[in-house]
Parts: sequence; C-alpha cells; structure tokens
Amino acid sequence: MHNSLDRRSLLQASIAAAVASTLPRTLFAADIVFADIPRSEFGFDTTADEVVAGHDLSGKVILITGCNSGLGYESLRVLAASGAHVIGAARTQEKAEEACASVAGKTTPVVCELTSMDSVAQCAKDVQALGKPVDVLMANAGIMALPKLEQVDVNGVTLEKQFVVNHLGHQLLTMLLLEQLQAAPAGRVVTVSSGGHALAPKGGILFDNLSFDDGYQAFKAYGQSKLANILMTNEITTRYAGGDSQLTANATHPGIVATNLGRYMRGGKPRDPDTPMRDGMKTPAQGAATQVYVSIDERLNGVSGYYFGDCNPEETKGNYATDPALAERLWDVSAELVEPWLA
Repeated sequence: MHNSLDRRSLLQASIAAAVASTLPRTLFAADIVFADIPRSEFGFDTTADEVVAGHDLSGKVILITGCNSGLGYESLRVLAASGAHVIGAARTQEKAEEACASVAGKTTPVVCELTSMDSVAQCAKDVQALGKPVDVLMANAGIMALPKLEQVDVNGVTLEKQFVVNHLGHQLLTMLLLEQLQAAPAGRVVTVSSGGHALAPKGGILFDNLSFDDGYQAFKAYGQSKLANILMTNEITTRYAGGDSQLTANATHPGIVATNLGRYMRGGKPRDPDTPMRDGMKTPAQGAATQVYVSIDERLNGVSGYYFGDCNPEETKGNYATDPALAERLWDVSAELVEPWLA
C-alpha cells in the first residue's frame, strides 16, 4: 500500500534509467516503474464493453456522477448491463431518470448538482437511505475550460466554478460516503482526472486565489481542478487506505474524447458521440474503458494512490501531483470550505 507516489516514483525511476539500455525493446519503462501493479491486456483502443466482458457484477453498488452523458453514461450502461446496481447521479432528477431508464439492468436515479453543497449532501443522504455499502464511487462529472470566469459561493467564499464542480463537490460527496465505502468488501473511489493536470498554474493550487479573480485563464483553472482530483485520491490513500481498511482511491485519464466536455471549444456545437474528433482521440466507449477497469478489475484490489491511462498505470506530469504536503493542504482547505455540510 502506498501513501503517495513521490518517494516510490523517484526510486523506481532511477532504477529504470540505470537499466534502460539493457532492456529488450518490448519491455517499457513503465513495466519497471510500476512493477508492483499488475498490468492489464487493455490499451488505447479498448472499449468499456471489452473491459466488463466476462464480469458478473451482481451485488455490487456503484455510484456514478454525471451519468447522463459521455463517459458517465457509457459507464452507467456497461456496469448496469453486467449486473451492478448503479446509482446514476445527474444535475436534475429528469436527467438522472432519463439516463437510468434508457439502459438495461438495475439502476437508481439521484440528483447531484455539484455547484450546490446542499444538493451534494442530499445526494449522499439518498444513497445512505438505500442501506447498502457502496463498492465504487466514480467521481466522473466535470466541466472544462469555461471561456469566461464563472464563480460559485460556497459557505460565504467565492470560488472558481471548475474547482467547485470537478473537485470540491466530489470531495464532499466522498467524505459523506466514507462509511458506506469502508463497509464494502473493497470500496473504491475512482476519480476521473485528465492529462490536463499538467496545465495547473505555478504552485499547483492557488490557495490565495481560488476565486481566480486575479488573472483567470480557462485552462489553468481547468488544470488546477484536474490536479486537485489526483491530489484528493492520494490523500484518501494516505488517510484511509492500508491497515485493516480495504478502501482504495485512484485517478484516471480517459484520453481526449468526443463528449460534451469539449463543448466550449466547439462553440457549444454537439458532436457525433461515436466519431473521434481527429486521429489520436477516442470515442466515449473507448474513453470510459479506464475508469471502468479501475472500478471493477480484481487485480487492482489493494492498489491505491495511482494514476491510470489506457487501463494501465501512468506517471503524472510535473511535480505537483506527487506532492504529499500539497495534497494534505488541499484536503484540509476543502474540508474547511464544506464543514457546514459535514456536521
């Protein structure tokens, strides 16, 4: 079990560099850097359907935020079809019900508007009312690169909207459902991050400018929120994984996918969901594969505090994502912001 990536990554990276010249061409550096994690047979082109093939998820309870479109909908569809009871969360009851009703399998629609901590807290209560452990919390919902600064008031504090939706609402939901996650045989928090975490501003998290009033830049704000996703999973690992706990937390990078997430870069125009935007990009079916894999594959029992892409562990970019002090501070600041809803 690993509390953070930094010390292990530095040590294993140095070993990899020392022996790289002796490796056969078919053995990649990642095979050494992540030698303690089973590697899957899946890759870039793998779809979520291929990941769940042969799995019987009967008895599993999986909560997915943003279930009504894109990667969340694909995850909802394939996990429910494989026998899981999927709790599909969306911004409105109508969206959640429509998504859940359109797939085969057992589903429960719930509302989770991530800009409203009241809504997040009510979502947690609705999940708790089911009286079942939660095997997987898939923190999938997100927004990207808002062209103009948008802000949300949380507990009297003005915050940039991407930080609230992508990170803060999910941290509150996770904290409120910790008991249900820990009650599962092997509870997992799977947070959809992005390679965009490398776009975070200098310092990683602008604790003195979480409103982004000072110099808003769309992709810096997005990068900060995606970095926050990774830091949150690392801190869950530090605080709650290991020992007698079977709880794990990992972050995923879906790749660049043709979903509504990129609508601001297309002037709000929709895209054909089954067609990649260009070479090197994925369909939603391919993009959802990694988060589904990290949610259900038994080979990852006990694996926590990692970042996955193409259904295998990857190294994060830059130094911030592996900074344990930054992860601890973010967790504490976030917990303070949502303190009224934790009572």
